Amino acid sequence: MITIRKLMTLSPLHRARKAAQVLGHVEADYRNGQSGAGAWVSELCAAFERDESLPAELRALAAEASGEAGRTALSSPQAGIRLVNRLARGLEAHAGLSPADWDLREPLGLSLAGGVRRVFPGVRAYLEDLRSPFNVGSIFRSADAFGAAEIVLSGFTADPSHPRAARSAMGATAVVPWRRGGLEALSESGEAFALELRGESIDTFEFPERGIVVVGSEELGVSPEAMALCSRTVSIPMLGAKGSLNAGVAFGVLMDAWRRSLRSRGVEAVRG
Repeated sequence: MITIRKLMTLSPLHRARKAAQVLGHVEADYRNGQSGAGAWVSELCAAFERDESLPAELRALAAEASGEAGRTALSSPQAGIRLVNRLARGLEAHAGLSPADWDLREPLGLSLAGGVRRVFPGVRAYLEDLRSPFNVGSIFRSADAFGAAEIVLSGFTADPSHPRAARSAMGATAVVPWRRGGLEALSESGEAFALELRGESIDTFEFPERGIVVVGSEELGVSPEAMALCSRTVSIPMLGAKGSLNAGVAFGVLMDAWRRSLRSRGVEAVRG
């Protein structure tokens, strides 16, 4: 770990970037139950409190962290994680660095409990040629949250094991069953319906107890071949000028509506 003396000899922006990088490693240690870097963080904050190259809000945070309250926080895993994360993200922003969504760490308090996962056995999704690993991971996360039993991926859909997919899924790829499959999967899973434009409003759509929703490519939507196998199309009403949603967000909206529709008819999720 770089010494504070050496760190302070770097140019201001280089110093901020380097400190943010080291703090990222410190945060990872805190998350793993190791808090041995507390003294280094306190020394860093004492130096940054006097660093006039930093914006006032960062210097104020450093002053807070270098005081008694900060030292107490650094001795506690949860409080230490929050303090170190705020410092690191603040320094990144000051240095002009913007973390991508898939670079953000798992939310505090979130843990996998695959053994107690509840699902609606008849609820499935087919991802047709989704190219974005981030979208695939986001869909897995929503599928886990809202009780989808399985996800089927076309051959050209990004792999769930891709680092960006795994990151945005926050572990959901390990608990939501999935497989590769062609369009024949649509005739094996109950009623097939498409999430697309110009369909029936999600507000009035009666979701099937056993069915599979087709989510199409970010650029091309659901293919004509897949549409031909779908009995209905459901759409999300839009109020904005753009009139569109990210595929991962749209899937989350749909899954919540599907869950609520089933529960309103007395269908409950069961242990998966």
